[in-house]
Amino acid sequence: MCVALPGTVLSVNGNRAKVGFHGNEIDAQAGLVSVKPGDRVLVHAGCIIQTMPDEQADEVEEMFRLIEDL
Repeated sequence: MCVALPGTVLSVNGNRAKVGFHGNEIDAQAGLVSVKPGDRVLVHAGCIIQTMPDEQADEVEEMFRLIEDL
């Protein structure tokens, strides 16, 4: 099973973006979709694969929190 995690774009430099995940930051490939700082995105295997509305990103994050609590 593959899992993509929601994060927030912090900065963009060419086709790379710094993405934040609750205090953790990674450099991700941003060449597949157009992104800007503040965008909520799904990241899989170091690549941003889609942007998403805040409500949807919040729902996914909540589902992961519930799974962690099990």
